[in-house]
Amino acid sequence: MEEDSADPYLPYDGGGDTIPLHELSKKGSNYTMSNGGGGGGASSSTHLLDLLDEPIPGVGTYDDFHTIDWVREKCKDRERHRKINSKKKESAWEFTKSLYDAWSGWLVVTLTGLASGALAGLIDIAADWMNDLKEGVCLSAMWFNHEQCCWGSNETTFAERDKCPQWKTWAELILGQAEGPGSYIMNYFMFTFWALSFAFLAVSLVKVFAPYACGSGIPEIKTILSGFIIRGYLGKWTLLIKTITLVLAVASGLSLGKEGPLVHVACCCGNIFSYLFPKYSKNEAKKREVLSAASAAGVSVAFGAPIGGVLFSLEEVSYYFPLKTLWRSFFAALVAAFVLRSINPFGNSRLVLFYVEYHTPWYLFELFPFILLGVFGGLWGAFFIRANIAWCRRRKSTRFGKYPVLEVITVAAITAIIAFPNPYTRQNTSELIKELFTDCGPLESSQLCQYRSQMNGSQAYPEGSEAAATPGVYSAMWQLSLALIFKIIMTIFTFGLKVPSGLFIPSMAIGAIAGRIVGIAVEQLAYYHHDWFLFREWCEVGADCITPGLYAMVGAAACLGGVTRMTVSLVVIVFELTGGLEYIVPLMAAVMTSKWVGDAFGREGIYEAHIRLNGYPFLDAKEEFTHTTLARDVMRPGRNDPPLAVLTQDDMTLGELQTIISETSYNGFPVIVSKESQRLVGFALRRDITIAIENACRKQERIVLNSRVYFTQHAPTLPADSPRPLKLRSILDMSPFTVTDHTPMEIVVDIFRKLGLRQCLVTHNGRLLGVITKKDILRHMAQMANQDPESIMFN
Repeated sequence: MEEDSADPYLPYDGGGDTIPLHELSKKGSNYTMSNGGGGGGASSSTHLLDLLDEPIPGVGTYDDFHTIDWVREKCKDRERHRKINSKKKESAWEFTKSLYDAWSGWLVVTLTGLASGALAGLIDIAADWMNDLKEGVCLSAMWFNHEQCCWGSNETTFAERDKCPQWKTWAELILGQAEGPGSYIMNYFMFTFWALSFAFLAVSLVKVFAPYACGSGIPEIKTILSGFIIRGYLGKWTLLIKTITLVLAVASGLSLGKEGPLVHVACCCGNIFSYLFPKYSKNEAKKREVLSAASAAGVSVAFGAPIGGVLFSLEEVSYYFPLKTLWRSFFAALVAAFVLRSINPFGNSRLVLFYVEYHTPWYLFELFPFILLGVFGGLWGAFFIRANIAWCRRRKSTRFGKYPVLEVITVAAITAIIAFPNPYTRQNTSELIKELFTDCGPLESSQLCQYRSQMNGSQAYPEGSEAAATPGVYSAMWQLSLALIFKIIMTIFTFGLKVPSGLFIPSMAIGAIAGRIVGIAVEQLAYYHHDWFLFREWCEVGADCITPGLYAMVGAAACLGGVTRMTVSLVVIVFELTGGLEYIVPLMAAVMTSKWVGDAFGREGIYEAHIRLNGYPFLDAKEEFTHTTLARDVMRPGRNDPPLAVLTQDDMTLGELQTIISETSYNGFPVIVSKESQRLVGFALRRDITIAIENACRKQERIVLNSRVYFTQHAPTLPADSPRPLKLRSILDMSPFTVTDHTPMEIVVDIFRKLGLRQCLVTHNGRLLGVITKKDILRHMAQMANQDPESIMFN
């Protein structure tokens, strides 16, 4: 075989097996990804109009549901940067353009932060108002919610601070009576009616206008940030419908939160603004840097936690997170939080609804109940992920999934009917968390704070004394236990409905309820048994030693950690959310415990589980590849498959090329020297080939089906009467990633993860053997985990 004589170490340009020495001197200037000079050879001396010298419009773009090539995008960006830098000294205009280019990154994150903050404020205000609309209406000003309605009233008393003549329940308006069974039934009916109306409107808008607006959006955003393209997922329609339906879904009383969807809303803003700047609109990898910053802004406004948002973006959603993106995320989160603070949606001059201040320190003994709450959080997380995924899988495979509107209305009706009788489930979930977090003081009128003081047996609560619980507290405990069971069951069926639904708030509510129950139990234990050695050291009789609200906070963090498996960002979010800086150690203990317990039952969090359920091509960086397979075991074609579809560098006709493209569905084709030698030249993407052929047929005459197609620098020597050849060198990737057939798969998986590859070619002694794509790796991982590989792939 002749190619063995060729020196494999010569610099290789694809002009045949060996490069003539006089050609070597010419090389270098043309050895770029551009399209080299004109033609060579007698046939093409008719001065080839090499129209491919200018870039072909459309080449380098991607189809829907395809993965981007990170390496190629980074090269494109570097090329663009070099061009701008080389020109900037030519004129003042070019210098201004280079300044604009440098600042466009900061500008786009500023705009994203402004829009996210404004939309979050709008959503908060609208959701509060619509939530109160289920119970009644403000006569003095329709647009006021319950709390605002009674602000200006002089008739409120301390005990009944939420009752004022301006606020009328539906029973008072319709029946004219505030008390009695008739009014209760009327209020019950109106509550259910409004809940169903809101839910129906939300699901109808999602179904008709923007199917992508459903769910929390975080699994899809993780997938998009890893390089997958879902067109329209971050578009303007999705943004508009998601904003409107999020308000409706939260107001309908379903067991869902608005925090996850706010990340999706912020990413939509980031995507829309990135189209104003060519640096980001034309480069998919650069656009993902903006989306990372946008997701930080989303969490920043969802929880009023700017630093937590940056850490969330880093720990949970981002795939590629350079230092520059860290600064921009920080800035976007800052701008968004600033805008939200100026809008002041909660009227308490805070960024968050549940701001608490505890005054008692925690004691070492309390770490034991905190760790128990961590165990509960981990168990709940593992149970929730299994149950929710099983239900979602069932929804996909049965007829139930074909009627999303009916499903949403059923869940909303059950939720509303069960929720109304219990005051803890009737109120908005955020309000419930606020009440559970709050410390009992002389100003609290909540049922959870009805302690009998030792002094005089009255309801008064002297400052700083531990007190016995009254029947009020015990009935509150019962109601909370029922609310806990109700929330656990309803959240499993609600997450994954075709309405915008977040998971943060329901998980935190479940943890806060459990935590408050544990807190009250420990408090009563300390009250009745203050002579035990556990309490004797630090808890004097009559002193306020235990804060049940703190237990609620720790429980909330533990349950959220159990479901999402976040650690660092979660602790920071919770302490920014509540302002409880000195309680970082209990929070860390509970969150780490919940992660360990959850990981014992399964390594993936709820978002990874939903990514796998939907079959998105996502290589999780947290997963370890532990199998001892080699590249040749995974590559295609396998042993019994038809041979690999390849292109040769200069002896194919246009007709043959079009036949290969029409008969296969591959996304790209390796280009080789010749069928005999099988030596690799480069890789050409299917989309680029079709665009280049259409472009050539449109712009150049005499391109016919038996025109020769060549990928080399110079045209092959052709007979005088042959039709004009077509040069496709410009779309050839001259440096595709290659591994040998003996490379261990764990290294290949690492290369795919760290460089964000789409495909990798496998060679043996320099000859092409096969190709490995991201989907091949995912299929292989599924087979190794004994799953059906086809069931997990995105369809």
